[in-house]
Amino acid sequence: MHRRTFVGTLACGVVFAPLIARAQSAGAVRRIGTLSSGERPPPAEFEHEFDPLRELGWIERKNLVIERRYTNGNAEFLRPMAAELVALKVELIVTNGTDSALAVSNATTTIPIILWGAGDPVRTGLVETLARPGGNVTGMSIVSTELDAKRLSLLRELLPAARRVGVLLNSTNPISAIRKKDSERVYPTLGLQPIIIEVGAGSEIEPAIAEIFRQRAEALVVPSDTLFYVNRDALLGAALKRSLPSFVASREMLEAGGLMSYSISMPELRRRVAAFIDKILRGAKPAELPIEQPTKFELGINLKTAKSLGLTIPQSLLLRADEVLR
Repeated sequence: MHRRTFVGTLACGVVFAPLIARAQSAGAVRRIGTLSSGERPPPAEFEHEFDPLRELGWIERKNLVIERRYTNGNAEFLRPMAAELVALKVELIVTNGTDSALAVSNATTTIPIILWGAGDPVRTGLVETLARPGGNVTGMSIVSTELDAKRLSLLRELLPAARRVGVLLNSTNPISAIRKKDSERVYPTLGLQPIIIEVGAGSEIEPAIAEIFRQRAEALVVPSDTLFYVNRDALLGAALKRSLPSFVASREMLEAGGLMSYSISMPELRRRVAAFIDKILRGAKPAELPIEQPTKFELGINLKTAKSLGLTIPQSLLLRADEVLR
């Protein structure tokens, strides 16, 4: 995830949630927090972000207060925002992204943490095992390295002659070290040479793509990462400028000019995260709730991008696509 997350208002250059009116009966109101390294979603999406909780009896502004924080892609704000949520003594914290999860995990060992999506929580040290997480962390693993491998298989299917593939990684995200190691291992087994470029800020993305192009890459893989999501227009504009077919991690990045996307179904993810929130608010312990993995994925194809690149998408791929942008 990779993705749009939680809404807030500007304060000192960082976005915070608006204060939500308290219910008259303070004892009836439960208070939770969210932390994301993502950007502010549009109002329509924000209004439906936690709809599955309503179906479980938790209604924001009635019996539920949600303290939202997001960093808009600025990793340096994760630690202070995590500390702030802990100081507010919320009953649980939902985290979006591996970096957010690690920031909160470092800030508290007692407040339950629910992963909205974290890449490989075992290898990043968030939990002991998926079946028995232990500690205060549970939720959803977005199996990011497996999704990266699936995007690679789609690349091979569409561009069988391609050999050199650019890979963008975010040097500030701990999951990137795992992705780099996996890429160096997996790509050669498919007859591909990865051209791995790491960036740590939005201003470094365009030069990185220029370098990938200079090294004669024939395609670009952009993994799920908030830094790339927040800068998706500039990133994919730079790729299209250099006629680099891009394989991306979300529908929004597909809309911004990506060629193909392979991503987790967001409605499914919302439902399953809501179920974790419900269980913990009703007394379940995180250590007793196994980490779950998504089961529904969506393939998207952007025919407008394909046309601009002079590519023809095989009918076999079009028939399998969940969404085709024309």
